Amino acid sequence: MKVKIIIPIYNDWQSVFKLFEEINNLKIDKNFEISIIVVNDASNHDRPNEEVNFDNIQSIKILNMKKNQGHARCIATGLKYILDKDEFDYAIPMDGDGEDRPEEIKNFLDQIKDTDSVTVVGERVKRSESLLFKICYQLHKLVTLTFTGKSIKFGNFTCLPKKTVENMINEKATWNSFSGSLSKIEKNFIKVPSIRGTRYFGPSKMSFLNLIKHSLSIISVFKKTFLIRSALFIILYILLIKSNASVITALPLLLLLIAVYAVSNLALRENMDEFKNSLSQIESIDNIK
Repeated sequence: MKVKIIIPIYNDWQSVFKLFEEINNLKIDKNFEISIIVVNDASNHDRPNEEVNFDNIQSIKILNMKKNQGHARCIATGLKYILDKDEFDYAIPMDGDGEDRPEEIKNFLDQIKDTDSVTVVGERVKRSESLLFKICYQLHKLVTLTFTGKSIKFGNFTCLPKKTVENMINEKATWNSFSGSLSKIEKNFIKVPSIRGTRYFGPSKMSFLNLIKHSLSIISVFKKTFLIRSALFIILYILLIKSNASVITALPLLLLLIAVYAVSNLALRENMDEFKNSLSQIESIDNIK
C-alpha cells in the first residue's frame, strides 16, 4: 500500500530533515511503502544541498514553489500533485516541525490496514502551548461550533484515501482551509487521539493572530450558515440589550460585524481556477532520495 506524506515547509529545513529521520526510524509494517512530498513554499533560506539515504523511506521529492502561498495552499498543491502525477493509496498531510508527532503515523496505518478507503483524522486531545493559548483554542472551537454547527477537533494531520483526495481536489474550499474543506465533504471519520507535540527547533509559529485567521478561514467554508446565524444573533442580541444599550453592550455586535467582513473576504480565497492551475506554480522538483 503506497502512502504519501505531504509536508509544507517554509525555511524550517533543520526541522524537516529531523522529521525525515524520525519517520525513517519508525517500525512500520512492510506492507506499507512510505514516500514523502515536501512542498517548499518559496523559502528564502537555503536547504542542505545533499541527498539522503533512508532505508524505510521509498523516495523524497521537494516541490519548489515560485511564490509563497501559505500552508493550506501548499497542502492543496501537494494533494493535486500526487493525484495528477503520482501513484498512491493514502495521503498523510502533516506539519514539518515536530508538532505533528511522527510516531502517530503508525496509529493511522493501524486503522487503514484492515479497512477499505476510510478517512482517519488525528483528534487533538492534548496541546503543548501555554494555558492562555489553550483557552483561546477552546474558544475558537466553541465559536466555530456556534456559528457553523461543525465541531472540528482536527487539523491537517490526517490520513486520506485516494477517493477523499479526489473529492478534496474538486472542492474549491480546499484552496482556503484544509480542515474546513474536509469537514464539508466527509461526514464520517475514524478518529484517533493526537497529542500536539513541541517544535524540534524554535518557538511555535501558531500565534494568536494566526489562530484567529485559522478560525475565520474554517468558518468561511460554511459562509452561508455563518451569515444566517450571525443575522439571528444580531436580531436577538439587539432585542436583549435594547433597554441597556451602550458602547460596552454594543461591543459584541461590533466584533461580529468585523468577523462577517473578514469571513466574507477570506471566502474569496476559494479560487478554483488558481487551484486547478496550482501545479504551474511549481518552479522545480528535486529528488533527494
